[in-house]
Amino acid sequence: MPNQLVECVPNISEGLDLSIIEKISKSCEGIDGVKLLGVEPDADYNRTVITFAGRPESVSKAAFEVIKKSYEQIDMSTHSGEHPRIGAVDVCPFIPLKNISMEECATLARNLAKKVSEELGLPTFLYGAAASSADRELLSDLRKGEYEGLQSRLEKGGPHLPDHGPVKWNSKVAKFGATVIGARNILVAYNVNVDEKDARISKMTGSLIRSSGRLQKKADGRRLRIPGMLDLVQGMGLMLETHGISQVSMNLRDVNLTPMHVAFEAVKAVVNDHGVETCGSELVGLIPLSAMLEAGKWYAEEGVSDDTDLVNAAITGLGLDSISDFVAEERIIEWALLKEGIE
Repeated sequence: MPNQLVECVPNISEGLDLSIIEKISKSCEGIDGVKLLGVEPDADYNRTVITFAGRPESVSKAAFEVIKKSYEQIDMSTHSGEHPRIGAVDVCPFIPLKNISMEECATLARNLAKKVSEELGLPTFLYGAAASSADRELLSDLRKGEYEGLQSRLEKGGPHLPDHGPVKWNSKVAKFGATVIGARNILVAYNVNVDEKDARISKMTGSLIRSSGRLQKKADGRRLRIPGMLDLVQGMGLMLETHGISQVSMNLRDVNLTPMHVAFEAVKAVVNDHGVETCGSELVGLIPLSAMLEAGKWYAEEGVSDDTDLVNAAITGLGLDSISDFVAEERIIEWALLKEGIE
């Protein structure tokens, strides 16, 4: 089908060394049919989100180059950061944008995972729509124990061994770790800033608002899962030391079901009840225009309908420019692609 568009959002485990980040992000440039749309380093998480989009095969080639360059540039044995991760490229999802099915994106993911294992000798997991079984769909399950627990997992034979590549600890795995490749719908990585240094209230709030909620345990071994407030949301509280604040870091897995403004107001309500204020929020990566318009409708005055006005209302209401400038033409997927001449 003509004019197919797919997005890819690799998350690499480097957020401090700008020269390394530049080498990795630029490795996908020069490939016909793909455009680099965003590079967002985070020093506290020691992690960078890279976003590019374009024609399916071109995007797949670009993803391979990013993984290859990350293997060359990042040594996980010396890495530390606040965000969970299992390897130098923690996760690499393909996301359908236009005229392409989820199953086609899953095929791209499966082919890339096999190529990475065969040509680079690295372990790869498949998740989301590309998962090899239902119990391997969630990224959080596949990276449980993170990089530090990977050697033990391989030596013990599980749980969750790689789909492709080595299942024994070796020098390559020690350097790179593993990568999780898959296909999913647009996921909004969204962090709400909380005016506290130690993340005490933020961690509590994360456990209350996330879909999985809290696990209550009794001395006799019985367990009870208490569901959280929001649907299809992953969340946790973290310190943001460079800014002297904390964050409730969330993945909104279906922004139509739980919009950004609902997540923001939920966090705000909980932390306010505990005597703490929110201080804006942060979007990681790019976001669809529809999500910004939906938030804008809540924060704008009644009757406002112009897209630009609604976007500006969302930026102000959510405090998306509280940590750094929020340039809508670069952060909204449809507007960024239009700016790069990809329609």
